Amino acid sequence: MAVPIIPSGEPEVVGFEGDTETGWLVLKLKDGTVIRFKVIVTAVLKVGNDPNTGMPVYAVQTQGVVQLVNVPKELIKKPGRGGTPVT
Repeated sequence: MAVPIIPSGEPEVVGFEGDTETGWLVLKLKDGTVIRFKVIVTAVLKVGNDPNTGMPVYAVQTQGVVQLVNVPKELIKKPGRGGTPVT
């Protein structure tokens, strides 16, 4: 059984760089909608070391971004409560 990793002391913020030119996952849904999804790393924290291996342990804070790329016209409804498809 693995020993749980317990942070020792205060987490340390670690600087980082990333490849910002790519990273979008394009999803083509069965209903014809196309969406893009991207995970943006907002912070990296070193929280301690694994007691079993001595390797550093990091916590990564992320934010997800979703964009509609294409939506079939028949799926678009009138704004408001009606929910009637736009014709």
